[in-house]
Amino acid sequence: MIPETGAPGQSLRFLILGGSGGIGRAVANAVASRDCHLIVHGRDQAKLDAVCDQLRQQDGSRATLTSLCLDLDDTSLLPLLLPQVEACDCLAICRGSFVHKRLAQTSPADWQSTVYSNLTLPGILAAAAAAAMAGRGFGRILLFGGTRTDAIRGYRHNAAYAAAKTGLAVVVKSIAAEYASHGVSACLICPGFVDTEYLPADLRQRLIALSPRQRLIPPPRIARLALTLLDGLMDTANGAVINADEGLYSI
Repeated sequence: MIPETGAPGQSLRFLILGGSGGIGRAVANAVASRDCHLIVHGRDQAKLDAVCDQLRQQDGSRATLTSLCLDLDDTSLLPLLLPQVEACDCLAICRGSFVHKRLAQTSPADWQSTVYSNLTLPGILAAAAAAAMAGRGFGRILLFGGTRTDAIRGYRHNAAYAAAKTGLAVVVKSIAAEYASHGVSACLICPGFVDTEYLPADLRQRLIALSPRQRLIPPPRIARLALTLLDGLMDTANGAVINADEGLYSI
């Protein structure tokens, strides 16, 4: 289970970036059952407030919740985010912009924004968090890749996104290599086709047909895996890249 750190009675600080929707919201739901200080991030204040209210009212909720509303793709706001990241004990980054275009139609602006959102920013934040955690002797960092981005592959419709998400494996393995002896662990989950509100309607049936069990994965299933890692398994699986796709072999 998650150990206590700091002064007696002081609970761990969890920061869930992208916690107001999709997989991030499911992870926040799972973490809320722990006796901790949970900071839930989102971009829309009204949506974020509604999510935090729901988390406080759900059965079994024990966490003390606060919200953090920032547009993470606005690079000027990075100085406001870094202190929050450096102060947390457990960090989960569950967001990143998605581009579904063929390679020839992917513009320079698409490349820049997609790589920043999915690799550059998570790399900056994870590195800053790891260094601060190492100074305190404890920390866990969970990143989320894309479907089938556990290895180098070719993609016809989302090369920029997949290239960025594939690079996150280097980030978690580098954190493990540098900080394992300082009590810091990091893992990367690569989900399969997950049933979230962000999935375009025109893709749903096609992805269901491609899925090994002819269904989309419910977000709570991914969240349970995330919580198991954050609860302590990450220390054993430090640096691991974990497929959570029910055995998907082709897309």
